[in-house]
Amino acid sequence: MKRHWVCHATLRLELFTSDLPASLDFYGRVRGFDKEAERPGGYTPLAKGPVRIALNLRSDLDEDHPIRTAAHERPGRGVEIVLEVGDVEAMYQHVVSEKWPRSAELKCQPWGLTDFRVVDPDGYYWRVTSRG
Repeated sequence: MKRHWVCHATLRLELFTSDLPASLDFYGRVRGFDKEAERPGGYTPLAKGPVRIALNLRSDLDEDHPIRTAAHERPGRGVEIVLEVGDVEAMYQHVVSEKWPRSAELKCQPWGLTDFRVVDPDGYYWRVTSRG
């Protein structure tokens, strides 16, 4: 059975940050996302081609919100965000030129794709990979 809603679906990630300026710097300067707008309270949608994310302040979450983290925890634990790009080597060189630390260097993986990994200022783990 074909599910027609899938053909019209999009996916956007909303990442909650403790330091919005640091995250905006990372996603703009290091990752190449463009700011689409700024909304009240710091909510900031970003785009890179068809990829959409939004940044928001973690402090704006209600105390009982299910994704609110404790003071000693980092958000994103247990999640790997994968970004497929057309030229992973160029993206890697850009990240290196911006002097952003990598958690794994550019490498051809046993499954045939090439990737590298970075962690954003709030601990969100990104794998940047070639399209497979």
